[in-house]
Amino acid sequence: MRGFVVTPFSIPSGSMRETLHVGDRILVDRLSYRFGPVERGDVVVFDGTDTFGAVPGARERGVRDWLVRTLTFGFTGAEETDYVKRVIGIGGDRVSCCDDKGRLTVDGAPLDEPYLFPGDDPSELRFDIEVPDGRLWVMGDHRSDSRDSRAHLGSPGGGTVPEGDVVGRVIGIVWPSGRLGGLP
Repeated sequence: MRGFVVTPFSIPSGSMRETLHVGDRILVDRLSYRFGPVERGDVVVFDGTDTFGAVPGARERGVRDWLVRTLTFGFTGAEETDYVKRVIGIGGDRVSCCDDKGRLTVDGAPLDEPYLFPGDDPSELRFDIEVPDGRLWVMGDHRSDSRDSRAHLGSPGGGTVPEGDVVGRVIGIVWPSGRLGGLP
């Protein structure tokens, strides 16, 4: 079931604070995008091997690492190539930073982003990108501590992630027990 329906991950960085904290154990729904599209606002896990400059071959671990992940029910952390970010733009969207009030806009409409880390600006980097069909513009909720689509504007794909690289949608936090539940 773990490989096909839900997959556990451990959050290794603060790029998604306050939504997800370092050390949170999350469950990722691997089926939802087989039956419906990725939507703006979804928090997703994706394989960034080709888009976010991860080390080629980082997924090829070997029997020892497979055994450790299996015996710990997968809670040893995300693979070095897996990233957790929020979808800001989908194929065909024009995502820009920022309007005259400092907000991100999608197709000219300002985004309400209550999930932003307290004190963070929507972005200190100015950008204006049209997201190609079949690709996503993703950003961390803790913008000042996130290497996301903005950091890869000059890379192939212009910082966008292919929808096919999405592992699944984050459905909730399972550990620590005080944070147990779905995403806000």
